[in-house]
Amino acid sequence: MVDDRREFSGRRVEAGSLSRRRFIEGAAATGLALAASPLLMGSARAQEPKRGGHLRLGLSGGATTDSLDPALASGTVPFVIAHCWGDTLVESDPATGEALPSLAESWSPSADAKVWTFKIRQGVSFHDGRPMTLPDVVATLKRHTDEGSQSGALGLLGSVTAIEERGGDLVITLSDGDADLPLILTDYHLQIQPNGGLDAPDAAIGTGPYKLADHQAGVRTSFERNTDDWRDGRGFVESVEIVVMNDSTARMAALSSGQVHFINTVEPRTVGLLARAPNVQILRTAGKGFYSFLMHCDTAPFDNNDLRLALKYAIDRQAILDSVVGGYGTLGNDYPVNEAYALAPEGIEQRAYDPEKAAFHFRQSGHEGPVLLRTSEAAFPGAVDAAVLFQESAAAAGIQIEVRREPTDGYWSNVWNVQPFCASYWGGRPTQDSRYSTSYLSSAEWNDTRFRDADFDRMLLEARAELDPEPRRELYHRMAVMVRDEGGLILPVFNDYVNAASRQLHGFVDDIGNDISNGRIASRVWLDA
Repeated sequence: MVDDRREFSGRRVEAGSLSRRRFIEGAAATGLALAASPLLMGSARAQEPKRGGHLRLGLSGGATTDSLDPALASGTVPFVIAHCWGDTLVESDPATGEALPSLAESWSPSADAKVWTFKIRQGVSFHDGRPMTLPDVVATLKRHTDEGSQSGALGLLGSVTAIEERGGDLVITLSDGDADLPLILTDYHLQIQPNGGLDAPDAAIGTGPYKLADHQAGVRTSFERNTDDWRDGRGFVESVEIVVMNDSTARMAALSSGQVHFINTVEPRTVGLLARAPNVQILRTAGKGFYSFLMHCDTAPFDNNDLRLALKYAIDRQAILDSVVGGYGTLGNDYPVNEAYALAPEGIEQRAYDPEKAAFHFRQSGHEGPVLLRTSEAAFPGAVDAAVLFQESAAAAGIQIEVRREPTDGYWSNVWNVQPFCASYWGGRPTQDSRYSTSYLSSAEWNDTRFRDADFDRMLLEARAELDPEPRRELYHRMAVMVRDEGGLILPVFNDYVNAASRQLHGFVDDIGNDISNGRIASRVWLDA
């Protein structure tokens, strides 16, 4: 997800059938310096960037309570703001999601992945002229691991036992091995600040491409270009203005009239109308979030795997993708990981709508009578319509689904993770480990399908500490198949991120699995002169 690498423009590499993802992962595993390679820049770099101009972004996801302290940042607007002024130690590749250098030039783990050594980039200055030093890095990470910090990254750093300077390097020690530590350090809360932000956490002084000029929380925030940026190939515009526009209609009107160059969160039902505007382009990025129906594996009648399989075969995923998501998504396969994740499983057969198989497993289950499904628009946009489509497709298999519409108020406290069969939504996670650890590990607080398997838990912990990508990929493949065939998740679709921009805007990087170019839109795009 950085601006000094070029993606291959095709979905497959020329030689053989090796996927682009597998090629880049293999290159990383063999030590190729992808972070500096001009061959791996975003495909948008085929057009020479232009410097200058004032970039205006109209974004939802801002509030008057927003803080400039990255530890407290929450929501889309603070996410974009943080990446305007700050840099993290590590970034992720927009094509593969793999970890790439930023303020950390390189890193190396111990054999058990418990001790990690990071070499910190030299010659970098903060916006106020002070040099960025290793003590600044140590102080930043220590602040975010302090229980009193209320940092949004605190949970991600829960296994950290020591952060220290050792021989001029940063050394992080973990209680358990974790091959994903570099990716954890890409979290947007972890912007490196002078003295870790202990003196002025909300000063927005960092090493990023833009300097803060003005901030009115929930209204607008403006930046000017950092002329002393340590990094070439980013920060093309002279100034950036982020205008908070939480109303969808207002955002569309602002883009159509030329008041802003970019808007986020375009509703699928309005895409056709917006796309007809001659000056507008629709920007679509594959996401990690998904619409789903959840069954509790420990609660009758869903403690019967034949019944769970019957319902998985009884759903018409394509109908939900077309009718509910408007085509802006990809089919799910009953495990919570797609190609947007690094080391994503490959070769797992797509489960299709099959009334005959659904009827067979339903008979095998011995269940009689209707199955109660609870839904609400609070679950995801179109959740009620999706449940009705599910009801209709299941009827063709002789399965009666009773759809009960629940109130939006209290749905996440009274229905989700409480009732045994309901509609739900999950956003993405940075890694497969964090995705599975959140809701599939037997001891997970949010194990909302009540899927518990000792072998699965063992594989998850084994994969977490495995540094070799191929054995790790195989473990994740086996875990995905287990969840698909034995778990309580029915996952019809992964939803895309749908945004829109003026045709004056160029260089938007399609950052796999992440919205708004992973928050780095301002540093990556440029405008027509």
